[in-house]
Amino acid sequence: MTRVLARLAVVVLALGAAFASAQAPSAAPAEQPTPNATSASAGQPAAPIIPAPPEIAARAWVLMDAKSGKVIMEHQADERMAPASLTKMMTGYVLSEAVRLGKVKWEDKAHISHNAWAQNPVFAGSSLMWVDINSDVSLKDLYYGLVISSGNDASVAIAEHLAGGEDSFAAMMNEQAKRLGLANTHFMNSHGLSHPEHYTTARDLAILARAMIYDHPQDYAVYGEQYFTFNNIRQMNRNELLGEPGVDGIKTGHTAEAGYCLVTSAERDGMRLIAVVLGTASKLARKEESRKMLGYGFRFYETPKVLGAGQSLSDPPAKVWKGAADSVRLGVTRDVYVTVPRGRAAELRAAYVVDEAHKAIEAPVAAGTAVGTVTVSLGEEPVLQEPLAALDSVERGGFFRVFWDSLVLFFLKLFGQA
Repeated sequence: MTRVLARLAVVVLALGAAFASAQAPSAAPAEQPTPNATSASAGQPAAPIIPAPPEIAARAWVLMDAKSGKVIMEHQADERMAPASLTKMMTGYVLSEAVRLGKVKWEDKAHISHNAWAQNPVFAGSSLMWVDINSDVSLKDLYYGLVISSGNDASVAIAEHLAGGEDSFAAMMNEQAKRLGLANTHFMNSHGLSHPEHYTTARDLAILARAMIYDHPQDYAVYGEQYFTFNNIRQMNRNELLGEPGVDGIKTGHTAEAGYCLVTSAERDGMRLIAVVLGTASKLARKEESRKMLGYGFRFYETPKVLGAGQSLSDPPAKVWKGAADSVRLGVTRDVYVTVPRGRAAELRAAYVVDEAHKAIEAPVAAGTAVGTVTVSLGEEPVLQEPLAALDSVERGGFFRVFWDSLVLFFLKLFGQA
């Protein structure tokens, strides 16, 4: 009887300690300054005034920060319009995905049918890479012809090789559009010649360009090539902004219905912007209006990295119950960038909260499991939220660890402390 009473006394004392710890005042949401953050003080120069965005002579436009996805300026960004050869951005993306998944190789040869032949009357007056009927052309050459020469013949050859025909390939394009979240896009062909049900928007094209840049960086690099020679014909990239500071892509388009269109991307001092202009009046106009947008974005905004992937925000690490380990680090699983007016990066702060469902984190815990929310604020204004995740995996503990933690958790939950 003495031994039993002694053991009960130990349990009571341990539970009392647990209760005392659990009943301590709740901590405020953990706050972390950004790497660039400093305290504001008297005498510091005021943040520069950000002027209104410039007027753009186009039917629709978007300027997006590629790293953060933040739209800096826009007009008619969700209006459905004919994309002309900007369609080929998706054709190229579908091909890059097929290579990534091992469905095809760049060295594979595509047979050139009558439909894909450069002399097909459907292509009269349009851009071509000049493939010959019944020839066999590598997918790599077709990709260069698609991107640099903007070849409609290359587009059809790729579509037929990957899907057997344009209708099936258009279905593949629309599947990718849905996966990427292109809410107002629908494709009917691989090249962009006009069709009533073939449309996209400035916003969707910016999202597509961003996906191409970051999902397939090696393939995206081809958009920056100035020349491509095929069949002894040397053609120049139609993007008139290539060669200007930081510009390395991406695609031009033109039909009578679409007007002159351009999607441009440029990187300067670690900041990458994507500019989309649709429906300008001329080649010169699409060039000048795109340049104007890029200049505005780079001059008045910046994109600091607020949080790094795998960076622990919890100090000390969060308590884990019933686990082989006592604690787990909490943070974000990807680098987090925020677009802010230039000169205000020092005002950024990040704070996290653990949600109620994970107030008591129980093993097993898989790395990447969302347990709360990280909020990034510029001064007092929240500007971004990101899932707070477990950065490590914690396996379930042994029998006695699970038994003891279950007992303690039972009483903590009974009294609303977990």
